[in-house]
Amino acid sequence: MTDVRMALAQLLEKGSDADLLREMVGYVAQRLMDLDVEGVCGAAHGERSGERDNWRNGYRDRVWETRAGTIPLRIPKLRRGSYFPAFLTPRRPSSRRAWRTSLAVARPRRAIARVRPLLSPARRSC
Repeated sequence: MTDVRMALAQLLEKGSDADLLREMVGYVAQRLMDLDVEGVCGAAHGERSGERDNWRNGYRDRVWETRAGTIPLRIPKLRRGSYFPAFLTPRRPSSRRAWRTSLAVARPRRAIARVRPLLSPARRSC
């Protein structure tokens, strides 16, 4: 508990309010992930227990874009299965989204363009 108070005291000594907010959001998100993984594993980090269901296996670094700014996160990895926090959305690069959108728009236009030349001039007026 003393470490938590010291960490909060260090955060309060920082100058900018935006930095403080980012640090606090990052701390809370990291703590939520740790508690969630403890529930999945059946034991706390470093704790030995006979009732343990799974084990941690390092961390995966991820950047979380928020309105407060960019927050670096360390998402815990598990030996069996996977863990992804519920409050984060899976990554979808903007280029992939743009590609899917362009395909959705282009497909109907392409289909219409292919059918028109096949029709005779008499049938096109219908």
